[in-house]
Amino acid sequence: MTAYAHAFASDNSAGTTPEILDAVARASSGPAAAYGNDTISAEVRRRLCEMFERDVDVLFTSTGSAANSLCLAALTPPWGSVLCHRESHVNNDECGAPEFFTAGAKLIPLPGDDAKIDPDALRAAVRHKKGDVHSVEPSVVSISQATETGGVLSLDEIRVLGEITEEAGLRLHMDGARFAGAVAALGCTPAEMSWRAGVDLLSFGATKNGTMTADAIVVFDRSLTPELMFRAKRAGQLTSKMRFQAAQLDAYLTDELWLRNARHANAMAARLQNGLKAIPGVELVAAADANIIFCRLPHHVTDGLLAQGYAFYHDRWEPGVARLVTSFATAPEDVDGLLTAISALS
Repeated sequence: MTAYAHAFASDNSAGTTPEILDAVARASSGPAAAYGNDTISAEVRRRLCEMFERDVDVLFTSTGSAANSLCLAALTPPWGSVLCHRESHVNNDECGAPEFFTAGAKLIPLPGDDAKIDPDALRAAVRHKKGDVHSVEPSVVSISQATETGGVLSLDEIRVLGEITEEAGLRLHMDGARFAGAVAALGCTPAEMSWRAGVDLLSFGATKNGTMTADAIVVFDRSLTPELMFRAKRAGQLTSKMRFQAAQLDAYLTDELWLRNARHANAMAARLQNGLKAIPGVELVAAADANIIFCRLPHHVTDGLLAQGYAFYHDRWEPGVARLVTSFATAPEDVDGLLTAISALS
């Protein structure tokens, strides 16, 4: 198993917390109702209603890809289109799952700095060939929070995109794979960053922030729930022993573990970012608000780090660009060790 000190490729590389492991063990004690009819699942729904300050419906999923694809399928007809950023996860990293789950809806990638959809580009896209039977029909806008480059949409930025979406009669989906990190970065409430800004469906990510196999769909427009339930079953996401997914999220939401984990990951990214600024020859590509940093490293530095066992993505986006990701499990000494290695190689 790769040591945490060398794992900067993804927050998926981290393990899980003792609280979550203990919760799963407790859930295994004795029988429980199947398919989400257990008391732990009900408690998670209650907690999320409290957290989002309104009645919501919750569907548990095993992956963020399933959550995103089910949300988009419920919001988009096969002849519709999903307006998203060109760098978004749904556009680049889902192996065509949104197109598959929607039975053929088309993803329309839009531009924008820092992986945020440009409002002017969205205003044009929501009206482009709308009502034209020869084209796909703009149906849903999907935004990522935090973004794929480690940025965070401000509340005002979300509201603007939400208003454009609503005025055009479209729906708004949020890919919240790093939802907790964005809340921690903004210091806002989950409600302010979601339904109060116009979000209809949220992919509530938790796996990157400490759970093992548990993400969720949070439904703000509850008229969508019946269709989502059938789609989840058809997609193999209605697990029989759902209490084990629920137990993970129950522990995740207890005593703000979700927020503590995210704050730590963000703090480690800030520590790393500040250290990189002081190293000659290293260039930050974009400011990191959450736990992802993109930087430009000389090739000999990249090669040297890899030879020392450091794991991170590099040269995927453009030559010389590396992505470094911290997590709830990243320790200060892990960051300092990486900085020391980069400095020595530089």
